[in-house]
Amino acid sequence: MTPTLAPVVQHHAANAAGRDFVIGDLHGCVDALRYLLHKVGFDAARDRLFSVGDLVDRGEQCAQALALLDKPWFHAVLGNHEDALCAVAEGRLARYRWYGIGGGWAQGLPDHVLAAHAKRLRELPLVRVVGEGATRFNVLHAEFFGDDAQLDAGQFDAEVRERLLWGRELAFNAATLPHYALSLTYCGHTPVRELRQIGSQTFIDTGVFIPEGRLTMVEALTPRHWSISVKAARAMGAAEMALP
Repeated sequence: MTPTLAPVVQHHAANAAGRDFVIGDLHGCVDALRYLLHKVGFDAARDRLFSVGDLVDRGEQCAQALALLDKPWFHAVLGNHEDALCAVAEGRLARYRWYGIGGGWAQGLPDHVLAAHAKRLRELPLVRVVGEGATRFNVLHAEFFGDDAQLDAGQFDAEVRERLLWGRELAFNAATLPHYALSLTYCGHTPVRELRQIGSQTFIDTGVFIPEGRLTMVEALTPRHWSISVKAARAMGAAEMALP
């Protein structure tokens, strides 16, 4: 049976009460997130956290990462690793192929548990749009070639959807590609050593799952950002820091 898909673009009103943050690819490294939320004094009653996707695979705390989807302050888009999980659950991708790109944490999960995860992940949009006008920002996983109007329309064919989830052309060929009238857009997927802005798109995945990598969180529409490795976060007691 074909799953019911969520709207591909979800709009959020501007946050008049608190702050909005955006987190890079989490990849099951929840202890690093615990530290960063503690560091910024995250207020779950007023603040919001947006995610560029790839909550799962490669890290040790993928189940905890998926549990974030039940937090009212947490708003993720679909990443290519979530899409792979769904493909496995729906019989479109062999498990061993998923394990090869980081899905090995799920080797012991029975099919019905994987199917439950997939059902929840299929509720995630490909794009989140926050606010409007000069204070608007967008959140998506990989990259988008177009303007705000095209993004809002959400008429994504298979090629555009593939680019939203897997694209790296902008990050690898920035000098040769056109720029579009796109609001500030936070992207992940392509690991960078430091935050990198290309046109309107800011890449914030700093490779938390690799030994020299870090998890980066930005305060939306500001230059403020924070980064921490899993090792450093745990050394500072992150495992004992409660999530909001």
